[in-house]
Amino acid sequence: MIRLLSLTAMLLASTAALAENSKPQPVPIVDTIPAARDIPYPGTITLAIDATDTKQGVFRVKQHIPVDKAGPMVLLFPQWLPGNHRPSGQLEKLAGLKINAGGQPVAWTRDPVDMFAFHVDVPAGADALDIDLQFLSATAGNQGRVVMTPNLISLQWNSMSLYPAGYFTRQIPVEANVTYPAGWTAASALKATVAGSVYRYEKTNYEVLVDSPVVAGRYYKKFDLSPRVVIDAFADAPAQLVASEAQVQAHRNMVDQAVKVFGAQHYDSYHFLFTISDELGGIGLEHHRSSEDGVKLGYFTDWENSTPSRDLLPHEFAHSWNGKFRRGADLWTPDFRMPMRGSLLWVYEGQTQFWGHVLQARAGLVSKQDTLDSYALILAGLDTAPARQWRPLVDTTNDPTIAARRPKGWTSWQRAEDYYNEGLLIWMEVDSMLRQQTRGKKSIDDFARAFFGINDGDWGEVTYTLDDVVATLNAISPYDWKGFLTRRTTETGAPAPTAGFAANGYKLIYTESPTGYFKANEKDRKNTDLSYSLGLVIGKDGQITSVIWDSMAFKAGLSVSDSITAVNGLTYSPEKLKEAITAAKTSDAPIILLTKNGDRISETPIDYHGGLRYPRLEKIGTGEGGLDRLLAAK
Repeated sequence: MIRLLSLTAMLLASTAALAENSKPQPVPIVDTIPAARDIPYPGTITLAIDATDTKQGVFRVKQHIPVDKAGPMVLLFPQWLPGNHRPSGQLEKLAGLKINAGGQPVAWTRDPVDMFAFHVDVPAGADALDIDLQFLSATAGNQGRVVMTPNLISLQWNSMSLYPAGYFTRQIPVEANVTYPAGWTAASALKATVAGSVYRYEKTNYEVLVDSPVVAGRYYKKFDLSPRVVIDAFADAPAQLVASEAQVQAHRNMVDQAVKVFGAQHYDSYHFLFTISDELGGIGLEHHRSSEDGVKLGYFTDWENSTPSRDLLPHEFAHSWNGKFRRGADLWTPDFRMPMRGSLLWVYEGQTQFWGHVLQARAGLVSKQDTLDSYALILAGLDTAPARQWRPLVDTTNDPTIAARRPKGWTSWQRAEDYYNEGLLIWMEVDSMLRQQTRGKKSIDDFARAFFGINDGDWGEVTYTLDDVVATLNAISPYDWKGFLTRRTTETGAPAPTAGFAANGYKLIYTESPTGYFKANEKDRKNTDLSYSLGLVIGKDGQITSVIWDSMAFKAGLSVSDSITAVNGLTYSPEKLKEAITAAKTSDAPIILLTKNGDRISETPIDYHGGLRYPRLEKIGTGEGGLDRLLAAK
């Protein structure tokens, strides 16, 4: 009895102790950062950048920000950046921040919630804040994109400046100057006066400044493509800037074809800020009057094998109309703090992906056959990726923020930014439907001119909603376009939407030999792509870089952490693996891979007997189909 009473007392004591546990409440989050207002900022910001330290990759910045009153003020580092569709400002590379007023230091405090915001208390009598900071370029690829090398500079104003909170960025005047290494040339959509190594840029507003990056370099060549459009080409060495007249003419054709498609031009001048380099980080980023276009060595000098790189310029050029001039209403923001919402990226990027391929073919920048073969690769990638079973296309528009464009282990099951390529498929289907409904009298060209070809010369922004897209399509050919587009962007469990290609005269097939484009793409990416047979991609030294979910490789237990060391008892090489796949067609024996994962060695049998499979498009029927007409020069 005594023991029972003791146990009861212990339980009661334990319950009482549990009931008396502490229960904190959250500290409220109070947003003290003023929201952007569409009113003029009182004064012009000046920005001076020293970009001469190309050995260590350091940009040294001095900024002068006028103020009209004492008291609390918030300075912002750009966070949500157009074209990146996500909060991608490189805040971690800002260093040495010091603020002064009238020669006296002013303390700053980082906002406890918004790390991109800096609170200061402007002292009485101060008429300006003087800021010193550095932006530190990555010096190796594992730190991010390298933007300064001994021969090249990629200068993005948003990475090396602060701006005052509380104002639409288009309402903040700014004047900038940059000192470059002696003897270098700099190019930008912003006009500049040059005195020695110092470029003084025209007065503009902060929105346009951020949208007008600079590329500078030791080796430079200009290619005139039209009275308004130029390629400002820079490279690691002068030899990389040698282009034939036929190559340049293909780029001129691309500009001509784009203007014919869209009608209006939404720029006073347009600059392809083009870098050919194995040292500067590659890039493809759209701006209204320019684009940052970075490719590897050999763009001109190894023309035969640079085919996969040649959709870059037509894609980015099309963005001047689609994405910069016309932009999804929920993606447009008044400053670089307000979050962007990308629900219409399947229009912004998907239709730009569509036009990039069309323009490259119409211009002869990429041959029609290579364009068809690149389409085949796109269709096959979506055809073999099972993630459409659970994740709708529209949800992939969130992927820039969710994944921040970091590598994924199971992309075929997770999905990535499929609004690009699946968006292309949807717009191909729209084109085929317009042709069918109007008996060939109308096509997606009519949509492009009606939707993007308004307000000639206007390089502001005109936003749109899904209803605006639907209204334009209905004006061309009445149909339940809203229902169709909603279904395509929200459906799951259906096959990839390849019907537009079939209706336009081509279907996806697989053959045992790769197309020329497929081989060039493998060479460009330095991999062996067996996605459509074993279901894997292999990079350097046998490292597996991709495994297709539910493929034979997946079922055998392989993942991207494995590397292949041997095939059927022989040291691995891409050729030996392909030979083994071919031999297995007439054998019941599995393909035996020896794989390594860390210190573990495993024997992995793959019971696959389907042979090598590579995608290509096969023409349906005879005569000229919709896709043939779509790719023909206008």
